[in-house]
Amino acid sequence: MTLHGLKDELTPDAGRHLLGVVDFTTKSREITIDSSCPRVSVQLATTISDGFSEVWTTARPVTPGRYGEISYAADGEFLFCAFHLPESHTYADATEAAYADALALTSSLGYRPFRIWHYIGSLNDLNADGLEVYRDFCVGRARVLERHGITHDMPAATVIGAHGGGIVCYLLAHRSGTQVNLENPRQVPAYHYPRQYGPKAPNFARATHLATCDGAAFVYVSGTAGILGHATMHEGDVAGQCRLALDNIAHVIGSGNMFAHDIGSCEGHALTDLSTVKIYVRHRADIPVVREICDAAISGTADVAYLNADICRSDLLVEVEGIVAVRPGP
Repeated sequence: MTLHGLKDELTPDAGRHLLGVVDFTTKSREITIDSSCPRVSVQLATTISDGFSEVWTTARPVTPGRYGEISYAADGEFLFCAFHLPESHTYADATEAAYADALALTSSLGYRPFRIWHYIGSLNDLNADGLEVYRDFCVGRARVLERHGITHDMPAATVIGAHGGGIVCYLLAHRSGTQVNLENPRQVPAYHYPRQYGPKAPNFARATHLATCDGAAFVYVSGTAGILGHATMHEGDVAGQCRLALDNIAHVIGSGNMFAHDIGSCEGHALTDLSTVKIYVRHRADIPVVREICDAAISGTADVAYLNADICRSDLLVEVEGIVAVRPGP
């Protein structure tokens, strides 16, 4: 299983099968599933020319299906699934129910999630109860994870604002690979954040290293911002936050952190090893500044997308996520 790329077209290479497609578009649409795989729409492109598709493919034949409101496709080793929650005055209850279904689906089919994305409309606005929408979402997620006894061992994840309403979530899961969730020694683990950031802490790893059954290996880096410890740094300074976000990623994927997490087969990586990168910028006017900094740090051969989006804290101006293909798969 691999990311085919951030592309304008969906035709997989010869011998590949579509596992899941995520369209970053100017309009929000319901998740569809056809004879091959789920297709997810995230309203995050400001103009049509900003749009692209994230295309996940596999060398194995794919079987699509539905589990309640969740659409999925699986090839026996990897699973892609997605759900959409309609716009609502509050989200905790709906998030709890949807996450419970996602965990039930992956568990019943014998898969373990290794990367999760969430795109949430009006992320920093207040809900009907006066709680920030992001914190409301975290409450619902925490409830179901606590019920399943999952206190800390969640994989890499992203939570970003969307231009449309509601919540779109999609995830990837594996069956027989070796998964190690990575933390950053420079940052407090998200699940230990103090209550000043909300009634329930978020729950995700800073990155996930996955060695697959077919000899491939990848590092999936979570959405990463300008945070040290648990505090936002460089408030009001998008360039400072961007450089710190990149520095945080460099520490997470570097040799010291790989060694600290007992990944002996991995010598560590640099920012130039990122093969796919999505960069979220709160203010569209700041994209040129962020682009100049990131272009200087990231390989010119990487697939890179810049998106105008809200970040999980109102004082965060930029967030960066990426993938390192340690050993690309077949």
